[in-house]
Amino acid sequence: MTTTERPDAPEVVDDLDTDTGRSGRPLRVALMAVIAVGLVLLGGGLAVALGIGRTETPDADSVAAGFARDMSRHHLQGVEMANLVADRSEDAEVRQLAFDISATQTNQAGRMQGWLALWEVPQSGGDTMAWMTEGDHGHDMTADGGLMPGMATEEELANLRELRGTAFDVEFLRLMIRHHQGGFDMAEYAAEHAEVPAVRDLAQAIAGAQSAETRTMATLLTARGGTPLPAP
Repeated sequence: MTTTERPDAPEVVDDLDTDTGRSGRPLRVALMAVIAVGLVLLGGGLAVALGIGRTETPDADSVAAGFARDMSRHHLQGVEMANLVADRSEDAEVRQLAFDISATQTNQAGRMQGWLALWEVPQSGGDTMAWMTEGDHGHDMTADGGLMPGMATEEELANLRELRGTAFDVEFLRLMIRHHQGGFDMAEYAAEHAEVPAVRDLAQAIAGAQSAETRTMATLLTARGGTPLPAP
């Protein structure tokens, strides 16, 4: 199903590449920004700053913790791809879109990692996507090499880094549309099932933003002669 046929639905590889020359530098900046947000919040009033009560402490296997852990990593691949745009695209619309995605998802990833710190839940490890199991929402991590829904492979990222101009814009939009579609499904599930209200609220906000951005990207992609990748 193409994106245009799925208007209500709009996303990291397990180990992000942080040693890729110029392409790695923006990701390191994003990671440092996330860490900085967490450290500032840990300085005092963390629960208040993150919009949750101190009594809201889900365990590591909960939907709330699983979503925060997996979506923060999912977001960081989105940030990595978005940060490639400034050096490779001359398209003002694509550059503005990428800036917005990078800024928004860096902020949201920092918030989710702050929750994990408050809950004393590890920010890595555990069974990826195990929290998303009810109904038909389960995701077989072995079916696509252990990637979360919508994630780009290392080969796809390497190819994207080699492109410039319109060819880059088209491939970036194709990968980011699919990334958003996968992230939308994760966020929609958490918005319904997470045990912590603040997590449900953020998940709902992510689902809404990624749905809108996906429609925008589909329009941009069509205008540039591209076609969407298969939905995750």
